[in-house]
Amino acid sequence: MRIAIYDTTLRDGSQGEGINFSLHDKIQLTIKLDELGVDYIEGGYPLSNPKDFEYFQAMKSHPLKHAKVVAFGMTRRKNSPAETDTCITALLDSQTPVVCIVGKTWDMQVHEIMNTDLEENLRMIADSVAYCKAAGREVFYDAEHFFDGYKANPEYAIRTLQAAEKAGASCVILCDTNGGNMPEVIAERVRAVRQVVTCDVGIHTHNDCEVAVANSLAAVREGATQVQGTMNGIGERCGNADLVSVIANLAIKYGHDVLRPGSLQRLTEASRYVYEVANMNFRNGQAFVGGSAFAHKGGMHTHAVAKNPISYEHINPEVVGNERRILVSELSGQSTILTKTIKYDIQHDKAVMQKILNEVQDLENAGYEFEAAEASFDLLVKKAIGQYRPWFERLHYRVNIEQYQGGLTATEATVKVRVGPEVYHTASDGDGPVNALDGALRKALVPVFPQLADMQLMDYKVRVVNAREGTAARVRVVIESRDGADIWGTVGVSENIIEASFLALADSIEYKLFKDFDVNGK
Repeated sequence: MRIAIYDTTLRDGSQGEGINFSLHDKIQLTIKLDELGVDYIEGGYPLSNPKDFEYFQAMKSHPLKHAKVVAFGMTRRKNSPAETDTCITALLDSQTPVVCIVGKTWDMQVHEIMNTDLEENLRMIADSVAYCKAAGREVFYDAEHFFDGYKANPEYAIRTLQAAEKAGASCVILCDTNGGNMPEVIAERVRAVRQVVTCDVGIHTHNDCEVAVANSLAAVREGATQVQGTMNGIGERCGNADLVSVIANLAIKYGHDVLRPGSLQRLTEASRYVYEVANMNFRNGQAFVGGSAFAHKGGMHTHAVAKNPISYEHINPEVVGNERRILVSELSGQSTILTKTIKYDIQHDKAVMQKILNEVQDLENAGYEFEAAEASFDLLVKKAIGQYRPWFERLHYRVNIEQYQGGLTATEATVKVRVGPEVYHTASDGDGPVNALDGALRKALVPVFPQLADMQLMDYKVRVVNAREGTAARVRVVIESRDGADIWGTVGVSENIIEASFLALADSIEYKLFKDFDVNGK
């Protein structure tokens, strides 16, 4: 069965705390979602703010390959005609092929929030849908608070759906607006709706009870043919149904037809793109697309996965564009080391394998952690097997931080390194000590290794390892770097946070050089 995917990341998702999309962001996200193959992209409410209005104007010159852009708005105001209603006019002026109109389903909301009577609310729904339909638009009707409304007054809740359907809505969407209903309740009420309406039925759930995805799937099992949600589940309060999990489960577990053919492999890419645009950290534990979704750490697990991945994986990660990761830690056995070092062809040298394992365990006991610093692990292996030669030698560094009158702070780093027979002595200002060190190192090394100009530091994390030592405690610094092709992590540990940072930074640069020269055969 074909299940339509309706994405409301640009509207409902943007209502999440700390999320704010620029006009450019919204256009780029629309293009990315179209590439993924969602069927409908809800662009916003054109009357709510200038940005949403400009978005719909801009999208007129951005034809999409698959998706249809949807303008979202409310029913006409009470006791006024649809043809003069500013919201309805704005919907039509957006010139989208589809409009989605939200109306009240819960009698309490009609009486206490809108301060009108039940019959006028039905007329508001019918007039708004009919007017947009007559203007040549496909109309969806969002039945706000449907499940709570059905519980309070099932007869009236059904009448609101029938009013929309009779007026020309092609789909009525049942909304669990407060996110408080359980899957069995969702299933029961979708089943009841399917018996009294003939148009398509959709589902829109929120995650306040952590069951938005389960509720969406329950609705589909009972006949819903459209699912609304947001990428990564972002949205107001606890968020919306996560379309990433909805799509993957519908396609893989239930065998439904979703997205465009072949698009499922772009799911991880699309998920991470949304995180980047929203300026949010990836959720490592996110199902299907998270960095840890197919990560294996325990020795028994890694040993089994090396023999047959289905022993600890429910699907092949490549199906959703993700990848398998074998984590290195003190829990690792030789099978983990074997998997991580297969490219070095040392699997038959048990002494070397044990040496690497012992080194990992000793370093982690001292505060190192290699799960998020696989580049540092790679350098450790090179050292253990005699394939490591430093691209540069650190001779000296100094970081100076000064605060001037008025609170202005200045940071300067000076480094002295040797590359071959040449010694380079450089200095750089920075926003902080790590930024200054990075700048000084680049000044010294980029003239010799120009490819370092493509490298960027993306993330910097500090954690105290032995907190009981107070200000003398060791700290672990993990740095995430990237270039045009890869992302990698490195780690440094020291009682001195600057030294720990420099160790992680130096490893990152070393890894970049090894990676590029190994690939290019230089």
